[in-house]
Amino acid sequence: MLPFKLIYHDRYDLNLGAHVFPSQKFRLIRDKLHNDAFASPEDFLAPEFADDADVLRVHTSGYVRKLKNGGLSREEIARLEVPYSLELVDAVWLAAGGSILAGQCALRDGWASNIGGGFHHAHPGHGEGFCAIHDVAIAIRRLQFDRAIKTAMVVDTDVHQGNGTAAIFANDETVFTLSIHQLNNYPFYKPPSSIDVDLPDGVGDEDYLHILDQHLRLAFEQCSPQILYYVGGADPYCEDQLGGLALTIKGLAARDKLVFEYARRHGVPVVTTLAGGYARRVEDTVAIHVNTILAVRDAANAAIAAMKKTV
Repeated sequence: MLPFKLIYHDRYDLNLGAHVFPSQKFRLIRDKLHNDAFASPEDFLAPEFADDADVLRVHTSGYVRKLKNGGLSREEIARLEVPYSLELVDAVWLAAGGSILAGQCALRDGWASNIGGGFHHAHPGHGEGFCAIHDVAIAIRRLQFDRAIKTAMVVDTDVHQGNGTAAIFANDETVFTLSIHQLNNYPFYKPPSSIDVDLPDGVGDEDYLHILDQHLRLAFEQCSPQILYYVGGADPYCEDQLGGLALTIKGLAARDKLVFEYARRHGVPVVTTLAGGYARRVEDTVAIHVNTILAVRDAANAAIAAMKKTV
């Protein structure tokens, strides 16, 4: 068994068909974890739908009503960039429930992974960039409402800036946001995060890891979070169709390890979510996301070993 919980639901898959966003990746990640014996059935928990009250802590009532009742305009659906359906609504409400549950588990166990979520482009009053509602923001607001935490950090390593995250938590001193992303890529307007790392095209493993290390150090100097939500995009990969960075699968695994090592050294519970990944071979996207979960496993085991040494 893993020393942390994996959150997953079969209805995370949006069944989009021939779409650049491979929503079947959620199921494929679960299957690979099973088939390669990385995880047992006891490691998985199924989320409930997020309560509408939790969603409304982040999103406007008008937008939530249109989402749930099929009232989005053509322009709003076009901005979302995925076909609208009630199946989509169920999937993202489950993903938000998954990120809430993962946060609760991480506060108890130190670590948790939502095999879904990371919908970081969603804004309070609209969805965009394949993101209908912002599961990470919803989870943080729920944990704050429950008084389980006061402060949080979001570390976003998707190739696209977390513009929804930045907009939602603007001028909020309780939530520190770090986004490291390709500058010349979507979104074209990038509202300011607490720290934005705008990378030029073509950055590879060595430079990326050095830059990330510098900015993680700076983030933890400025913030002492009670939980860290990690938005672990697979799309900085060199063969991603929607990215322009040049990281290898090995480099992406080192990226994850670096983030988790900072969290472990500072004693901060971690939740991982998956975010983007559009490799030409969906198997590569799946491998990158599975490696993120394996990096959590390694960090959790290292934390347990360190604790035993002090006893």
